[in-house]
Amino acid sequence: MTTFVPRPVLHLWQGDFVDDAEAGRRLAELPELTGRVVARPLPTDVVIGACAAVSAELADPASPLHARLTAHLPPDEAGTVLAELAAALSRQALERKLRRELGGVRPERLTRPDARLTTYEAWAPVGLLVHIAPGNAATVAPLSVVEGLLAGNLNVLKTSSSDTPLAVELLDALCAADPSGSIGERVVVLRFPSSRREWLRALCGQADAIAVWGGEDAVRSVRDLAPPGCRVVEWGHRISFAYLTREAAADVATLDGLAADVCRFEQQACSSPQVVYLDTEDAQEVFAFAATFAERLAKVSQARPAPRPAPAEQAEITTVEQLARLERHLGLTRVISAPDGTWRVLADTRQVLTASPLHRSVWVKPLARHAVTATLRPMRRYLQTAAVGGDPADVAELSRAVLAAGVTRVTPVGSMHEGYEGEPHDGVYALQRYSRRVSVRASAAAFRTVPCLDDLVAPPVLPPPPDGPLLGKEGVQTALASLPDEYAHLYFRSGGSTGAPALSVFTCDDYDNQMRAAADGLLAAGFDPARDRAANLFYCGGMYGSFISFFSILERLNATQVPMAAGPDHAGVAEALVSHRVDTVFGMPSYLWQLFHAEADRLRAYGGIRTVFYGGEHFTAEQRRVLTEEFGVEVIRSAAYGSTDLGPLGYQCAASRGSVHHVLTDLHTLEILDPHSDVPVASGEPGRLVFTSRARAGQRLERYEIGDLGRAVEEWCPCGSHVPRLELLGRYGDVVRVGTYFFNYRRFVRAAQERLDYRGETQLLVCPGAGRERLTVRLDEQYASDAAAAREAFVTEVAEVASAEAEGLLAFSVETVPRAAFERTATSGKLRTVVDLRG
Repeated sequence: MTTFVPRPVLHLWQGDFVDDAEAGRRLAELPELTGRVVARPLPTDVVIGACAAVSAELADPASPLHARLTAHLPPDEAGTVLAELAAALSRQALERKLRRELGGVRPERLTRPDARLTTYEAWAPVGLLVHIAPGNAATVAPLSVVEGLLAGNLNVLKTSSSDTPLAVELLDALCAADPSGSIGERVVVLRFPSSRREWLRALCGQADAIAVWGGEDAVRSVRDLAPPGCRVVEWGHRISFAYLTREAAADVATLDGLAADVCRFEQQACSSPQVVYLDTEDAQEVFAFAATFAERLAKVSQARPAPRPAPAEQAEITTVEQLARLERHLGLTRVISAPDGTWRVLADTRQVLTASPLHRSVWVKPLARHAVTATLRPMRRYLQTAAVGGDPADVAELSRAVLAAGVTRVTPVGSMHEGYEGEPHDGVYALQRYSRRVSVRASAAAFRTVPCLDDLVAPPVLPPPPDGPLLGKEGVQTALASLPDEYAHLYFRSGGSTGAPALSVFTCDDYDNQMRAAADGLLAAGFDPARDRAANLFYCGGMYGSFISFFSILERLNATQVPMAAGPDHAGVAEALVSHRVDTVFGMPSYLWQLFHAEADRLRAYGGIRTVFYGGEHFTAEQRRVLTEEFGVEVIRSAAYGSTDLGPLGYQCAASRGSVHHVLTDLHTLEILDPHSDVPVASGEPGRLVFTSRARAGQRLERYEIGDLGRAVEEWCPCGSHVPRLELLGRYGDVVRVGTYFFNYRRFVRAAQERLDYRGETQLLVCPGAGRERLTVRLDEQYASDAAAAREAFVTEVAEVASAEAEGLLAFSVETVPRAAFERTATSGKLRTVVDLRG
C-alpha cells in the first residue's frame, strides 16, 4: 500500500520557489539582503509597467494567469474578484494613487519642492516591510505588496499555509512581468502558520515596518515581536453603521440600498453596516422602523441566497438573538427574524454602539443628531464607515458629526462597499505609511542648476521601448476620434509650421506632470526663480499651447513673471519690459528678433535683458552675436525641446551648446532609428527621433515619429548629470525636393552665414512653373542688400543648385524683402522655413 506524501509547501523567494529548508536558511540572511536591495532605487514606472501588464492578463478571460487564479476562487466570485484586481493594478489607478498619496508619479526622486531653495525632498522606502495577511481577504495581501513596491521596499508577505495560492501566483506573475528583475528581488512570500513562532519572530524582529490585519490580539502579538522603532501599521477590524434622518428612513429606495449593503459580503467587510441609527429619541419610532426595514431586508435577502454560517458563528448569532428576546420584557428590545433564520433585525432603545453577530444581523437604535459625537467617540478606534441618509444639508451636518466621532469615511446609503481611486484606507494613505519623507539641504551656489540629485549619481533606469509599428501624425489624429472623454481635459493645436495644425489632448494630471518636468529642465538651464524676473512673450490664443505652458512652468517654479504674450505692439511690450525690470525673456526667436529690432534704441538704452530663453525655432550664430554685442544679452538658451502632441521632450542644461539637449526621461523613452529603415542607428550616428510617452494616461503615444533628426551625444556632460543627451539635427521638413534634387534648408542658412556674414532670417519658397519649378531664397533686406551676390554665394556653396540649373530642372533666384514679408504660422508666429506652393 502506497502512503500518500503531501507535497511540501513552497515559498516564493525573489522569483524562485523554495522549500522550507531553503527558506529558513535565507530568512537568517534577511538583514544583509535588505541592505543590498534598498540601496538600489526602484523607479515607480517599472512597478507601474509590470502591474499594467498583469492587469491586462487579469482582464482577459483567455489568458493563462486568469485561468490559474480562477481555480483558486469560488466560481461565483472569480469574475468579480479578478476584475477588481485588474482595475486596482491598472496604470491609471496606480498613477492616480501615487499623485494622491505621494504627490506625483516619481516620488522616489530627490527634487526641489520649492524651486527657490536648493533643498531636496523625496519619499524613501522604510526598508524591510513585512505584511501579515488576513485569512479572509485573498486580494488584500498582494495589493498591499504592490503598495510596498511603489514605496520601494523589500516586501515579505506572510500568509497561512492553508490559504489559497492566489497571492503567490499573482506576485509571481508580477515579478515575471518585469524583465529588469527589480521587482523580483523585492518580493518574498512565506506560507506558514502563525503557530510557527520561530519564523514569525525572525521575520518581525528584523522588520522596519509591519503591516498587520486582524483583531486586537493579533495586533498585540505583532507589537510584542516588533523591534524598537519598527513602525506597526494596523489594518484591524472596524465597525460601520448607517445613520438615517426621518425622511430617509421613510424612503423605500434608501431602505433597499441599505439592505443590499447588509447582504453583500454577509457583513464580513469592515465597511458593512452592523447598526442603523435613527435621528430620534422615541423608542416607538425605532420599533416601527425595525418592522418596516425587516420587510425590505426580507425582499432583498430573498434575491441574494445566504450561505450557512459556520457552527461557531451560528452559536454567536443564536446567543445574541435570544438575549435580545429576553430583554423585550424590560421594554428595551424587539426582534424580527426570518423564518429560516437567514436574517434578523434587532431593535434596541439604547444608544450605545453594539457589534453585530453578522450574517445579515442588524441592530436598529435611536441617536439624536445632537448626541452623535459624544455617543460614538468612545468607540473611535474601531469606527470606519458611516452611510448617511438625508438631504444635502443633513449630510453635510451629520458628516461633520460622525467624522468628529472617529469615522474615517462617509458614503451614501447603498454604496458603503464602493470606493474610488486614491481613497484613503482607515483614515490614512497606505503609501505614506510604507514610506519615509527624507530631505537633503545643499549649497545654494553649487546646486542652483541641479533640479534632481539622482541625476548626478547614475543614468535613469528606463523600460525598453515597446514593440509594435511606428506611429505618425495621421495615426495620432485618427486615434483621437475614439479617445474617451475621461481623458480629454485640455485641447491644444500645433502651430502648423510643417503642415496642417494637429490636435493634441491631455488630462489635467498629464499636463501637470509635464509642466513639473519642464520646470525642472528650466532650473537645469540656469533659470533662477529666486532672482530672475521673467517676461512670457510666447504666442497665445487659437488653442496654441506655448504661452499657457510657460505660464504654468513659471508658476510651478514660484517665479516672478510678467505674462504679456507676443503681440504687434512692440513699443508697448518694450515699455513693460523696462517698467517691470524684466531681465529674462521667453519667446520664439522670430518674434524676439523682430522685437529687439523694432525697439532697438529703447532696449539698448535699458540694457537689462540678460537672458533669452527661446523655443520652437533656433537663433543663428550671427543673430546670437548681435543680441550679445549690441543688446548686452549674456545667455541665449533653449527653454525646452518639445512638441504640441508629445509635450516637453528635453532641456538644455547650463553646459549645453548648440542644439544639444538632455532627454526628459521622466516622461519619455527615446529611440533613434536609421533614416531609411526602422532599425536603431549605431551609437552617435544621426537618425530619426522616435519617442514613447510613458507618463500619460489618455492619449498615449508609443513609438511616435516626431519628424526630427538627431543623434545621441555619448560624451559626459560637464553639468554632471547622467541623463541621456541628444543633438537635434533639423526636421524632415527642412528637406524639400525640387526638380528631382533634394535641398536642405539648413545648407542655405549655413551658406548665408559663412559666405555673406548674414544675420537675418532665411526662407525657401517653392513655386510651380510652366516648364520647370522655381526655388527662391528670401533674405531680410536689412542684412542682405545685394541679391545677386547672395545668389552667387548659394550657387557656389550648394552644389545641387548649380547642377539642377545646368540641367534645366529648376529656376533659382534670391530676393531680399522687408521683415514683414516673411510668411509665418498664424497661431505660433513661427517662421515657415519652407513654403511650398505647388499644391
